[in-house]
Amino acid sequence: MTLPPAASLHQPARSFYSHWQQVNDWLVRHQELWQPAPFREPEPAWCERYPELAHWLGTLTVDACEAFEENLAAFAVEAARFVPNLADYSALVELPELSPPDSGARSALPELQAVDMPGRKRLQAGAFAAAVLPLEQPVLDWCCGKGHLARTLAARGAARVQGFEWNDELVQDGNRLARHYGDPVQLHHQDVMADSLNWPAGVHGVALHACGDLHRQLLKRGAAAGTPRLSFSPCCYHLTAQEPYQPLAQGSRNHAPALRPGRNTLRLAVQETVTAPARVREQTARVTAWRLGFDALQRHLRAVDGYLPVPSHPPSLNNGDFEGFCRWAAGKKQLELPDNLDWQHWLARGEQRALQVQRHELLRHLFRRPLELWMVLDYAVFLEEQGYSVRLGRFCARELTPRNLLVDAVRVK
Repeated sequence: MTLPPAASLHQPARSFYSHWQQVNDWLVRHQELWQPAPFREPEPAWCERYPELAHWLGTLTVDACEAFEENLAAFAVEAARFVPNLADYSALVELPELSPPDSGARSALPELQAVDMPGRKRLQAGAFAAAVLPLEQPVLDWCCGKGHLARTLAARGAARVQGFEWNDELVQDGNRLARHYGDPVQLHHQDVMADSLNWPAGVHGVALHACGDLHRQLLKRGAAAGTPRLSFSPCCYHLTAQEPYQPLAQGSRNHAPALRPGRNTLRLAVQETVTAPARVREQTARVTAWRLGFDALQRHLRAVDGYLPVPSHPPSLNNGDFEGFCRWAAGKKQLELPDNLDWQHWLARGEQRALQVQRHELLRHLFRRPLELWMVLDYAVFLEEQGYSVRLGRFCARELTPRNLLVDAVRVK
């Protein structure tokens, strides 16, 4: 089979393994900058080692932070004045586009047929479909949900599509939609993690945003079965049974020094979200200040300079005030609050800390995409080790979904 034409990182001068090594070594070298969670650690150790960087970050306004969040390459250039190796950021995260910019709309299902399919998901499925054309084998949609991607691929020329999904209600709804619109799609109730799973012969395995070990299972089961092609966009890397996480590829496992991130560390790779509505952003900012204000208060009351995790709060508290939130949080942690607390003082502390967290998170976010690539490049290396020729790149714009990486592997031996 001939791969669709696209730029590729898979060149003799720069293999996926060499790219993975570069990303791994860069992340290991700068672990102290990105592993401490700013919400938990007000004064991480790197502030003492890089005082000029800490001072510069402390001068950034909210608007400046937001602008840099939209252009981390520009932020890397500025931060490299204090930590020179950060200038490598742009080269490390550079990837080709695997589909035209407008492919999501052109290859998506028509809106009238996209029943129960959110608009953003409809366009994501369309862009994914455009990136993997032509479709030359029967398709297996892994963790297919209601079959949104399955129906999209059927409309783009797949002769036969089947899907595996553990939620039987979604399977029934998806099959109902496929019958109604005459799509050559059949969804099956199947736990993809089950040892008893029977991998269909000769299929093209696909997955759009299968989470964590679910997409890793697709790689391992598909490669073991010698399936001719695997195309997937991974998501939620931290959802894994491994602690700490181990790379899949033998070459990655043997490399030293190698990153060995825990599940909480891997969450950094998926922290980026598409911009929320203004009302949601304002509410998030307010609650963040409340939580940080309570954190400062509990450190003071307990005389312990350590983070005290507080569970998710009921939505009803969002319409309340800082004092109400603190009384709820104190109750959850069996912490007695004294009378006559100066609530405005502790709220101001929270607002001050919120700005500090935003600045420190900006630095941490510089390592978000490289950490994601550390995972995905390893998948590419693993598939190469199993006898596949691999493409890796972006199948859609970040604004459509930050989880826009696509691994497309064709078996060659």
